[in-house]
Amino acid sequence: MKKLILTVAIVASGFSTFALVNNPIENETITVSIADEFKEIALENLPETITAALAKDFPQATINKAYINSNEQYKLEFTIDGTENIVYADKDGNWLKEADVMSKKEDDNTTENETTDSTN
Repeated sequence: MKKLILTVAIVASGFSTFALVNNPIENETITVSIADEFKEIALENLPETITAALAKDFPQATINKAYINSNEQYKLEFTIDGTENIVYADKDGNWLKEADVMSKKEDDNTTENETTDSTN
């Protein structure tokens, strides 16, 4: 009988040990923002190629804000029928995908790193 009580006590303490293990999973959020590299410019400073492309493809658009980055890529915030829209274009008025703007930035960073590595 003593062995039975001792066995039950050992098994019960083993289960309680597993119940105490708490491994919280940390949530990690990664946010990529490409708007930080763009600087706002006056609408009068937009190249004619950009305004012509916007007028051609979005004739009812009203430009609210315009931004430029170091690669001469433009970010345009405009409104059509009360709906806010954002598009990206190069200096020649060609539309860019958001991923193309990101990849161009990453390529520039890689080139800078390679240049720095080769000078060391």
